[in-house]
Amino acid sequence: MGHDINGLLVIDKHASITSARAVAIVKKLCGVRKVGHTGTLDPFATGVLICCMNKATKLATFLLRGNKKYFAVLHLGVETDTQDSTGTIISTSDRVEFSEEAIKDVFDKFIGTVEQFPPVYSALKHKGVPLHKLARSGKAVSKPPRRVHISSIEIKEIVLPLVQFEITCSAGTYVRTLCSDIGKHLGCGGHLKALRRTESSGFAIEDALTLPELEMLTQSESMPQLLAVRIVGMADALPDVPEIFVNGVLEKKILNGNPLTIKDLTPVETKNRKSILKAVDSNRDLLAILSYDKLFEKYAYCCVFQR
Repeated sequence: MGHDINGLLVIDKHASITSARAVAIVKKLCGVRKVGHTGTLDPFATGVLICCMNKATKLATFLLRGNKKYFAVLHLGVETDTQDSTGTIISTSDRVEFSEEAIKDVFDKFIGTVEQFPPVYSALKHKGVPLHKLARSGKAVSKPPRRVHISSIEIKEIVLPLVQFEITCSAGTYVRTLCSDIGKHLGCGGHLKALRRTESSGFAIEDALTLPELEMLTQSESMPQLLAVRIVGMADALPDVPEIFVNGVLEKKILNGNPLTIKDLTPVETKNRKSILKAVDSNRDLLAILSYDKLFEKYAYCCVFQR
């Protein structure tokens, strides 16, 4: 069955394994040729890991850009070299008796567009080598700051030195860096104690399967039918992207990658100059992802899915 699966499977990754290891397990259990994920979770973190299977791996680049939502725990008064609980403690402070108002005021400073310095212990690469490998070999490399957007932060509970909160943010946001920065603003230091991704690119933890659940499902005699229910079809993989139905001559034109104009397709109205849309056939099979440039009234192919 695995060779016929084209779609997304939402996994609830457990702690202590890498995202790459989780993907390898999905690939083996489902018997698929290709699997890729859409945003790394650190080994100690848990939660939503979207796995793209076979043809759907072409959609990963779009899903990587989607917003994320996390439940996190900040530990004030303890700073680590990795900015999380897996690192070595580099400083401590006993001055963590802050009022709820003082903590909220600092959190609020980070809502909106902010600049973050990526952690030196991260999967980002320098000359092809992951930064965390360079850091562990004593050759830490600092990357320039990046702009990220934090849509909301909601403090759930404060039991000092711990602060539990939910955050909705853009792709590329490091929650552990946020925790470290908040600790510095308060003057006591801090690190990320726990992290759970509860939503990614529109898919929530309620949609997810744990790896043990997936293993049980794949061992069932009804595995093809049961698994099919949990697969998100390619046409539904980008829920926020508008879709257009095509058939006949236009369908063949798209599958052959021939040039398209506004005579072929009526542009989808958006606020942005550039937008993307999904072309689907009468069966709602995804044919292509198209990009439209409003200024030049021009379409371009992002990817085409051959039958």
